[in-house]
Amino acid sequence: MTKVRKKYDRVFKDRAVELIKHRENLSELGRELGISAAQLYKWRKESAEFGSISFLGNGNLKQTPEQERINSLEKKLKESELELEILKKVIGIFSKSDH
Repeated sequence: MTKVRKKYDRVFKDRAVELIKHRENLSELGRELGISAAQLYKWRKESAEFGSISFLGNGNLKQTPEQERINSLEKKLKESELELEILKKVIGIFSKSDH
């Protein structure tokens, strides 16, 4: 028999993280909410690391503003490298036809 994985919405997770701030015993809080203490620790860590972009859902990449900037710059660098390669090939073709 397979176990069905429960899904919790962002509001539930945000409220659970708020409750964590006011409680010392996460095992007890987990029992009250019907989830494991390990899950609460995970949500608290994610909330601390990503703040307002936490709990976006499946398939949504969580990135800090710095990570977004790095990804954007890496993309621009790859595009520039591709353009440079194309220009080198074009120069090579035209320099051969001049001789």
